[in-house]
Formats: sequence, C-alpha cells, structure tokens
Amino acid sequence: MCGIALVLSGGGVVVAPSAAAAAAGIDPSDEGKGVTVDELKEALRRRGPDSLGCERLRVCADGRILGSYGCDCGSGDGVDVGVTELCFIGATLQLRGAEPISQPMVAQSGSVLVYNGEIYGGIHVPDDQNDTQSLLSSLESCCSCDCHALVRDEACGCCRSVAKSVPQMLSTIKGPWALIYWQAGRLENNVVWPRCIREKKPLASTVKGVESAADNDFSEPTNMSYWEELPCGMYSIQLKGLEKSGMCMKEACIFEVRKHDWTNSSLDELIQWKRKSIVPTVDDLTSHKNSVEDYRSSQSFRNSTEAYRVLTALRESVKLRTNLNRLFQDFCIGRAEGTSENLPYPWRLVEIDTALTNLKGESEHVMSLIHPSNTYMDLNIGIALWLAAGGDGWVDGSLCNMQDGSRYKYKSTSRVLLVGSGADEQCAGYGRHRTKYRLGGWVSLDEEMRLDVQRIWKRNMGRDDRCISDHGKEARFPFLDENVIKTLLEIPLWEMAKLDEPVGKGDKKILREVANLLGLKEAALQPKRAIQFGSRIARESNRKNFGSNRAANQASAGSVEIHHHAR
Repeated sequence: MCGIALVLSGGGVVVAPSAAAAAAGIDPSDEGKGVTVDELKEALRRRGPDSLGCERLRVCADGRILGSYGCDCGSGDGVDVGVTELCFIGATLQLRGAEPISQPMVAQSGSVLVYNGEIYGGIHVPDDQNDTQSLLSSLESCCSCDCHALVRDEACGCCRSVAKSVPQMLSTIKGPWALIYWQAGRLENNVVWPRCIREKKPLASTVKGVESAADNDFSEPTNMSYWEELPCGMYSIQLKGLEKSGMCMKEACIFEVRKHDWTNSSLDELIQWKRKSIVPTVDDLTSHKNSVEDYRSSQSFRNSTEAYRVLTALRESVKLRTNLNRLFQDFCIGRAEGTSENLPYPWRLVEIDTALTNLKGESEHVMSLIHPSNTYMDLNIGIALWLAAGGDGWVDGSLCNMQDGSRYKYKSTSRVLLVGSGADEQCAGYGRHRTKYRLGGWVSLDEEMRLDVQRIWKRNMGRDDRCISDHGKEARFPFLDENVIKTLLEIPLWEMAKLDEPVGKGDKKILREVANLLGLKEAALQPKRAIQFGSRIARESNRKNFGSNRAANQASAGSVEIHHHAR
C-alpha cells in the first residue's frame, strides 16, 4: 500500500470546481493550514516503507513550466506570485517487479506519476515489471488533446488520433487504485487524480492529521477535521493559459476542477449496483422451498448452483490477490511454487492477544488515522484493524501442524492482508437489513443494500485502509472484485438472504452455503459478530470512555483477542 500526495502551493492558488465536480461534493477550500511537506512525507512513509521521493514542478499562470526538481532543491517556500508549485510525493510499498522502484516516476516527456494500487487486468503487466511502470507506459501513449478527455468517442475529434484518452485508459483497469498524474508535453496541462469505486481509500485523506486529537471531545470536530474523503471518480485540474482566458486574478490563479465519466459501460453498471431479480414470484418461492427440503434431506448444499458460482468467483478473486509476482530479492517475502492452492502454506494462526495497557496512546494514534470518521464505533473498529495489521501476537504450534506444539511469540512479516469488507453490504449481513425487510419487504431491502454499497467508500474503506496501511501493509478486498460484485448482482435477492429465518441462518445465506461447500459446517451456523465486539475491543474501549456504563462495569477484565492468519 503506497502513500501518495500532491501539494499545490504558490503566491496564490484558488481551485474552483466545475459544475460536475461541485455536484460531486468537492470542497476545494484550503483548510490544511500548518501541514508541511515534511510532515506529509513522514506520515506517508509509514504506508510505503521501501522508498520515499518527491518531484516539484513550477508552473506560470500562462501554462509555462519553469522547471522540475527533486526534494533536495528547496522546501517550496517563497514561490513567486503568479507561479504555482506542484509537489508530488510518493512512498512505495513494493510488492511486484524484479527491480526496486521509487516514486514519483518521471517519464522522458516530463510527465509525473504517483500510484497506489494493484492492476489485475485491463493493462498488461509483465511478470518482471511493477504496476506503476506499466501504467506510466500506457498513460504516455494516450492522446493529450483536451477535447478527447471530455468525451467517450474512440477517436479524437481534433487530431483524429485513435489512441485512448487518459480517462479511457484508466477506465479499462481492473483492480483497486488511486493515482495522481501530470500529463506533460501539451499547452494545456492536466493534473489527474482518479479514484476507483472499489477497494482503495479516497485520495484526499491519505495521511493522518498533524496535530493530536488527544485533548478533544471525540464527538466534536477536531483540528484534523480539514481532511475529507474524496468522492469516487476521476478528476482533473486544468492548468492552461489563464491570463489569456481572463481567469487570472491579481495575486491568485483559478484552476478548474473537472469530473470525468467512466468510459467503461460495465464499470458504470457496477457503480449503479442494480439487481434484476428483486421480488420473488410464487413459483420462485415454491422452487426455493423444494430446494430447502432437498438440502435438509441430504445435509448438503451441493445442489446450490448459485453458491458454486459465488465460490468460483471468490476463489479467482483470492487467487489474483495472493499471486506473488517475481519480486526483487530485497523485497521478496517468499514464493508459492508448484502449488495448486490459492494460498501458499504453511500458514500460521497468529492470535493478537493484547492487554491494551496503552489504550490511551493507541486510541490517540488511531483517531488520527480514521479521520474524517469520528465516532466511537469508528474508533473501536479502527483499533481492532490496526492491532490485527500489526501481526504481533502468539502462535499455537499444535494448531499449525508443527513438530513443536508449544505456544510461542510471533510477529508476522506478511505484507498483504485479505479483508472481508463488502460481504455484509452485498449479502444482507447488517441488522438494519433485517429491519428494512420487515418494514418494506424485498424492495426496501434492495434499496438499503444499494445505499450501503454506494457509500462504502466513505463509511468504511478510507478508515480501514489507513489503519491497516499504517503498518506498511496492503489491504486487499476479495469481495470487492469486479467479477465478484457482478456475480452477486446476478443472483436473485431471495437466494442471497432469507431474513424471515433466525439470525445466523437467513442473513448472508449465500455465504453460509459457500461455507458449507468448503466443509465449514460450524462457521456456516455462527451468528455475525462485528469485529469491535468479537475482538472485545468495544468492551475495553467503552469501559475507558464510559466508566459508568452498566454493561461495561459488569464485564470482567480481559484482553483483546484478534486472529490474524499470516505466513
């Protein structure tokens, strides 16, 4: 999980959103006072521990580039009036490629790219190459005409080039990503910062705030609240001849923020998240009843075609996210050779068992990571994920088929974590889904699930990503794979969940069937337990913050338990 940032500074910079960007809720106001480039670099370095770099560009109001230079050529202070400085920062966690790389990457044309993500399709990435290298090469082949970036046409309207525009190229990528790209070699330059809807966190909130929130009431806005989650999509800042266009003020230049449409129709369909089969007919329910009776008689879900489809899609998704490409020797953490399984073995069950003696200090740090999320629920979830990602715990040798069956201290060196985010949203796993179904039936349930999926980037993904990547590890989300989402949407809603049945049976019905197919009979019958409750983080945290809470006072003292599967 890399850390990337772009800092715009100068004698005076005003960024004005276009109509589309304003409609998307982008607030370009400058509230990040007091945050220096060095402080940003320090925070981003935790996300990308392998290398850290920056590249600076100085651009005049008329679009002329005065020059570029690295981090050692000044702090960026004292920029002349009418001159804008762009500082690109990239901290790299390298997981692919045969040679070490560093960011930002600068092409021969002068284009600059900082990238955070994984490419699983759409753009070819050779086994010995890093994603960022392949992506920059593809972006450099794009048409640079401004008119082409604003339309879906295959060919450019002015130069008739058949090369893809930048939005067209980015729309082909399969996998999670966020990037900042400066397209050079043109009179009208663009800075593009897209963000895919699926797995990665929003770009505008990649790092923790600088000041501590320890002394603040957590329910009130803090001095870190200027960070915002950037809405999903592709955005660009246009740096063109503003003096000629009359947009240049006396001591400030106004740059327009544009929002670009995805040009991939299948991606648009996933974003809309529409299911065809929502309300069952009488025949559908009769067929479902017969299939349930068949299951009860055979004690097997092997007649469930839909469960097999989901299992197949999940297997492929996990395989994509655990395939270790050829890594440079210094970054190599092991390789699975000659195995037909999705995951290399041996695997260890690491129990992150901590007494939380430093709960106050840990809470302060995690609060700085989860912003702009600001509830105690967010904090409790964040602490659980942060501790789990650290991988510091105990291993029971008897559970891992090891010769020595003793329990021993262990710290995982894994750089990739598989996270189940998206399962509850897509498979009706929340209690409010049951409430919506009881009050409004299948249609209300479908609407609530769609709402959850479309806001997951804001409620969950940024928070979870920042807590995990703070340890220099990458979170990967198999349930948010494009094909998994598509497969789940193709399944009738009444096959996904049956909320007339008790908790632990009808909720996430399709995933319980998948668990049975895998032989996980006991797990298939377990009620859902949120991470903050299953790990007992919420109990310890709430006792600290709500000492008079009756439930907290009655709870006995204990440690927090988090299970972390690691190599």
